[in-house]
Amino acid sequence: MGVVYLGTSDFAVAVLEHLAASDRHRPELVVTRPDRPQGRGRRLASPPVADAARSLGLALSQPARVNDPDAVAEITVAARAGEGPPVVVVCAFGALISEPLLSAQEVLNVHPSLLPRWRGAAPIERAIMAGDERTGVSIMRLTAGLDEGPVCLTAAEPVAPDDTYGTLAARLQELSGELLLRALQDSPPFAEQSGEATYAEKISAADRTLDPSRPAVELERAVRALQPHIGARLALEGGELLGVIAARLDEEGAAPAPGTLAADGERLLLGCAPGTLELTEVQPPGGRAMAATDYLRGHGPPALQPPVPRP
Repeated sequence: MGVVYLGTSDFAVAVLEHLAASDRHRPELVVTRPDRPQGRGRRLASPPVADAARSLGLALSQPARVNDPDAVAEITVAARAGEGPPVVVVCAFGALISEPLLSAQEVLNVHPSLLPRWRGAAPIERAIMAGDERTGVSIMRLTAGLDEGPVCLTAAEPVAPDDTYGTLAARLQELSGELLLRALQDSPPFAEQSGEATYAEKISAADRTLDPSRPAVELERAVRALQPHIGARLALEGGELLGVIAARLDEEGAAPAPGTLAADGERLLLGCAPGTLELTEVQPPGGRAMAATDYLRGHGPPALQPPVPRP
């Protein structure tokens, strides 16, 4: 089988490694996004999949636009160079695939949710934020609609009460690689998605900023959903941001007033509506991550930015 792999993120790296280790499905070509400026120095950096492809000795392409004719031709030729039917595999690529690439050969998409729940860009984060008790992986045929194509295989994975994005994504990566190899090996039949669809919108600045007018249980889930790759934060008086690395629900002491931070001994507590969130690890503006107890010794509880009046 001639396999071309399209992916970009760390999640996609783990799935690529499964393919590269297989005898029959080692990719003929890996396609990822162009290098981009990153960090404070704005130096050009390769996507994780580009680095992985080089280390695995795989042919690599980084077209500016994957749907341009030259990129489509390169992918099509590579997919047809291997033995067996050509197939393109997409996992966390980060750009829409359109015609004629969709019709040039079969295109499979590895999606970390139980479709049709959490179609879209941030399915793992949204599953944790919503308090889902389980999620999973779907192998689907890519179509023009957003994650709307028919599905050939699914596998469920429980969401633990203490899961972060990092811990859950690690398990889903392994599951994705195993499920993809099964799909390529066995060619199971496809079935149209059924049930109510929900959409996992891309994580925004508003999603990252903890709003104490919301219940503490929702904020605790948001902190876990954004750890360690994006990060939650609190808006402080004066416009600075306090990073919130880890937090837990608190039912021990007196609850601070909603919208305030207070010290209870060595504990840093956020009053929510309702409930209290204990911030256990924070990152001061311009500083390093530290235990909240250490932060309190040097700073004391800061004042939060007043809420914006709702119309």
